[in-house]
Amino acid sequence: MTYLRYVAIGDSQTEGLNDGDESSGYRGWADRLAEHLAAGSPDVLYANLAVRGRLAARIRAEQVGPALALKPDLVSVMAGMNDIPRPGSDPAVVAGEVEEMVRAFTATGATVLTFTFPNIAEIAPIARRFLPKVLDFNDRLREASRRHGAVLVDTFPYPVSTDARLWSRDRLHAAPLGHERIAAAAAHALGLPGSDLTWTGELRPIRRPNTLLRTGAEVRWAAAFLGPWVIRRIRGRSSGDGRTAKRPALLPVIPRA
Repeated sequence: MTYLRYVAIGDSQTEGLNDGDESSGYRGWADRLAEHLAAGSPDVLYANLAVRGRLAARIRAEQVGPALALKPDLVSVMAGMNDIPRPGSDPAVVAGEVEEMVRAFTATGATVLTFTFPNIAEIAPIARRFLPKVLDFNDRLREASRRHGAVLVDTFPYPVSTDARLWSRDRLHAAPLGHERIAAAAAHALGLPGSDLTWTGELRPIRRPNTLLRTGAEVRWAAAFLGPWVIRRIRGRSSGDGRTAKRPALLPVIPRA
C-alpha cells in the first residue's frame, strides 16, 4: 500500500529527542520512517505534532484534532510512557486514552501504527517496579490494536530492544541507533518495500561491567536524570512546557544523508 499523508503524534520519542540536538534539530524514528516512505513515493507529505513531556490524555486532547484535520492516510500513535512511572497511574486508563486515539483515526480509514514498550527493567534496573504496569499496558494495547485493526509494532519480545547501545545516557530516550531500529520496525510492520526483520538482529556482545561498576552507573544515572525528573513532577513542571510541534503542517520529505 502507498501512503502519501503521514502524521505522527506523541511525546518526546516521536519528536525525536537525542537523535540530533537543540541546535541542529531532532530527527527521530518518525522522520526516518517518513524518509523511508518518501524513498518509494516522492510525493509523500509528513507532519509531526509530537511534543516532549506530554501525557496520553493531553496528546489526545491537543494533537488528535489537528491530526484529523490534516486528513492523513497513515498515523503513528506512540503515547503512555510518560504516564506509566507516575505514582497512582493506571495502565487501563492510559491504554484507554491510546485506544481512543487509535479509534478516532481508524474510523476515517487511515492506517494506524501503535507501539508496545520494551522491558524497562532491563534498560534501567531502578525502574523494575514499573514493569508490571508496562506488561499490563502492552497487553491492553495489543488487544486494542486487534479490535480496531491497527498495525502494532511490538518490540518487547526482542532482546535487542533493551540493548544499552540503542538508548541514550538518560535511558529514557532512544539513541540514534535506537531511532533507526524503531523506524525499521515500523517499516517492516507496514510491509514497506525493502523492509525486513533485520531490525531485530542483536548487536555484537560486549563485556558486561562488574557489579561495582554497574552500581556506580546506577547512582550516577539517578543523580543526573532520575532526580531532575522527580523534581519536575513535584513542581508540576514538564520538559514540554512552552513547546509546540516541530512540524505542524504536512510538508514534503527531504531525505537526510
